[in-house]
Amino acid sequence: MKPRSNEPNSTKSSTTPPRKYVRIIQATAPIALRVAAWNTLFVISGLLLIALVCEAYFRLTYQPVEKSSISFQFVEGVGVINKPNTENLYEFQGGAVISRANSQGFFDREPVSFERAAGCHIAFIGDSFVEAKEVPIADKFHVRLEDMASRELPHLAVTTQAYGIGGTGQINQLPFYDEYARRLNPKLVALVFYLNDFVNNSTALASLARGLDPDRMPLVSAQRDASGAMKLRPPDPEFKRFLLPAPPKPWRQRVLGRLARVSYFARWLNSKIDTPDDYFDALRAAWANMIAARPCCALILDGWRPGEWQHPLRDLFLEEHLPPVFEEALEYTAFGIDQFKRRADRDGAKLVILSATDDMGTRGDPQFDRLSAIAEAHGIPVISQYDYVVSQRHDYRNARFRNDHHWNPTGHQWAAEAVLEWLKENQEACD
Repeated sequence: MKPRSNEPNSTKSSTTPPRKYVRIIQATAPIALRVAAWNTLFVISGLLLIALVCEAYFRLTYQPVEKSSISFQFVEGVGVINKPNTENLYEFQGGAVISRANSQGFFDREPVSFERAAGCHIAFIGDSFVEAKEVPIADKFHVRLEDMASRELPHLAVTTQAYGIGGTGQINQLPFYDEYARRLNPKLVALVFYLNDFVNNSTALASLARGLDPDRMPLVSAQRDASGAMKLRPPDPEFKRFLLPAPPKPWRQRVLGRLARVSYFARWLNSKIDTPDDYFDALRAAWANMIAARPCCALILDGWRPGEWQHPLRDLFLEEHLPPVFEEALEYTAFGIDQFKRRADRDGAKLVILSATDDMGTRGDPQFDRLSAIAEAHGIPVISQYDYVVSQRHDYRNARFRNDHHWNPTGHQWAAEAVLEWLKENQEACD
């Protein structure tokens, strides 16, 4: 018998499978690949079938309108407003409304004649609550006020006009009075104040909220000169070229966003997927660092970490102690209101403020108290829509759209009633 060797077999490796197994693998490999290919095809086909069924379902039951189409234009000295004499479609979570911008670029009726404005003409100036793209023009609070006043205060001959552009504060709105409202010599100028006006009046915070270059703003803004005094600054027609860069959104949203252009199912999915909070945190932190490098906005990082604040900027005004940039926003707001007061006094008009929504509550609410302090310092009365709603024992939740903080037709009605009640008690404002 031949002795067994302890040396490894030089012709066979311990890791090499026996030939018979190699032949089996070679024979079955094509079968396995075909099975895998068929399984993959079945999965893809199943997913496509599900997508087609869902698309058919949403085509039959979910009828979204085309994406909002608002036409804008830049007006020298005023900034970006709606393009005059255009039909505009606005889609939001509460529905869709088609409104026509008048010859001045505001979602309202054509301006009244000088003869009609000779009575008690009221100019309402504000942001999206005055623009009110969510409701037809006939349902807007100033139109309803005019209608009710014609019945209850006919001797005052009340007429109204609205000058509102979303995303604006009092400083941005000054040209609305100078270039448009002033022409009709209003007896009463009503500033409709919403809590994010504090943010919009601040160049630094408005830039952070919208990714704007603080030195290239689309609307009239304010800045401090070398002495520290606030000065108005005209809008920049080239502002779009200098928008702050933003990182791309997560790939899923980018893909669904493209598919949503042709698919109702994808549009529905896209509406249900929220952008992750960490994206906005990173975006806000990056923008804050860019803005802080500008001389106008060095305070934006003092005592505050924008990337760690996961709530709307306006909510910080609920805090008792504010970071310096938010205290500065109060100063800018006071400056804007002071500019309106000077204009009203010059033109013989009465200036009032209508506080919008329950978010500004009543006295004891920090945001309302801050607004009231500014108004009282300038001798300006404040009409609180929320106080009126509570006095009538209404539920303020019925004033807003379910998924939108703006007024629904009921909210507009209650705002009109609040102003009418104030007007009944202060008829001398129309003298």
